[in-house]
Amino acid sequence: MRRCVRGILVVVALCGSLVPAVSARAVGEERAAPVPLERLFDNVAVSDDSRPSEADFDGSGASLSAQDLTAAGWTPGRALTVQGARLAWPKRHPGERDNVRAAGQDVRVTGRGDALAFLVAGTGGTEAGGPGTITYADGSRSGYRLIAPDWRTGPLATKAVALPHINTPGGQLAQQARLYVVTVPLAPGRAVASVRLPSAAGLHVFAMSVRTATRGWTGSWTTAAGGYAAVGPWTDRTLRLVVHTSAGGPRVRVRFDNAFASDPVRIGSATVAAQASGVASRGAPVALAFGGAAGVTVPAGGQAYSDPLGFPVPADANLLVSFHLPGTVAAAPVHGLAQQRSYVSEPGDHTADGAAGAYTSVITRWPLLAGVDVGGGPGSVVLLGDSITDGDKSTPDANRRWPNVLAARLLQQSAVPRYGVLNLGVSGNRVVTDRYPGDGVSTDTAGVSALHRFDRDVLAQPSARTAVVFEGVNDLRWGTSAEQLITGLRELAARGQARGLRMLAATILPCEGEARCTAAVDAERGVVNEWIREGGVFDGVLDFDAVVRDPQRPSRMLLAYDSGDHLHPGDTGLAALADSVDLGLLRP
Repeated sequence: MRRCVRGILVVVALCGSLVPAVSARAVGEERAAPVPLERLFDNVAVSDDSRPSEADFDGSGASLSAQDLTAAGWTPGRALTVQGARLAWPKRHPGERDNVRAAGQDVRVTGRGDALAFLVAGTGGTEAGGPGTITYADGSRSGYRLIAPDWRTGPLATKAVALPHINTPGGQLAQQARLYVVTVPLAPGRAVASVRLPSAAGLHVFAMSVRTATRGWTGSWTTAAGGYAAVGPWTDRTLRLVVHTSAGGPRVRVRFDNAFASDPVRIGSATVAAQASGVASRGAPVALAFGGAAGVTVPAGGQAYSDPLGFPVPADANLLVSFHLPGTVAAAPVHGLAQQRSYVSEPGDHTADGAAGAYTSVITRWPLLAGVDVGGGPGSVVLLGDSITDGDKSTPDANRRWPNVLAARLLQQSAVPRYGVLNLGVSGNRVVTDRYPGDGVSTDTAGVSALHRFDRDVLAQPSARTAVVFEGVNDLRWGTSAEQLITGLRELAARGQARGLRMLAATILPCEGEARCTAAVDAERGVVNEWIREGGVFDGVLDFDAVVRDPQRPSRMLLAYDSGDHLHPGDTGLAALADSVDLGLLRP
């Protein structure tokens, strides 16, 4: 039986099993045939700053600023990609109807994919939403539940975009307006024909679509943005980022992500190449395209996928992804702990350079680049974690993180598919508490909580089959109780299972000797680990605690596995974690 799952802040659920379609007449109600969403627009959300009274989004005269939307790259009719879903911002002038107040309307939506995506916001002062129905082309139906956070008070950590002002008839307010993309699961393999919206006061829908971006691709490399940080500043510079593949394939595409940003970023051109050594490529770098163009502007909060390129991506190898930034970039979404040297050029577009000459600076973070996918393949395993998964204390430039070792194991066997392995570890990350608040420039790149990043970092990954949750030590070290952590882990399991993912959990490692790993913390760790092992909530358990603990003193790590800080395993310990994984557990 499928579950109905309610998240803490955003609800995404597939409720009940598929049932035959029942005609409206059969249940005693006449309904109009489904029509495109824009034909149902009945509310004006966007006003020109000089004419704020022409819109009334929330019933009190307040509205979104057209100028703020334009500054963020959200222009009328613009196709936006968020969480892998392509959505069109309404092609309407300020003061024209541009969204639907959800009241049970039937909307024509077509396509096959893994999820239905909604661009939404609530206006009632709290989250708004309720149940709706998806009808498929074969006449079957499934239920869903859509909840939109409020446009003024909802969490910044899960927003698609935040705008700096709110327009009112009495003047512009320096308060943030938030818009959200929320996805709900679809029945696998079935073509969508229409969607009935919830009947929910205060729920506004701007756009909706079937998410298809994950079909036909296997994730080979990815990383999670842990925050929005000051960089450079870079003007007319080329970045050459070194990334390590897991699965290989005959085609490639890359993904740039402008998460947490308030401004668009321009990618002037981009290339991909196999690494020879350092910054030098093996053969000439090959140009990527974006909708047939050499470059792309990525809106605030949005993503950009390159066009599919016939390029043989080697498995278990380093790639060079180079991109030119023609404008000035002073802040960007970054992954803070790359454990890998990448490079920045002297001024100019050096994406096509095979030699190292122009690349004179080194960086140890991954800005803007979020993924490398290969065509076809068996799909991927997603590893959601903290610094231990991120590879903290592993040897730099050596790809000895435990996800790298696991990927190499998969490539050397044939008992299970040779999945891509996607490392979504973020150093310092927690399950239930945000370290980075989700908005603004910050020096903290430990990310929003696992609960807040789960949709973007796990559910939106291409062809994800299994997810492993290996987090919690940072929560416990900073005062989260075992009960609170278990509640968060339980929610992660349920949200993944509702999407058809096989959800595994890894037990939390011992860390006696590290300053914050007190006896009280270790007692809480024991409670959480016992729940993971015996609770029956996850589909399987990786008992990493048992792998690395000292049998003579189970509250600490074996010396042979300890990096020296008593919290992070070194290369040997990370390899022991990967080698202990029962590969059969990865099969969905």
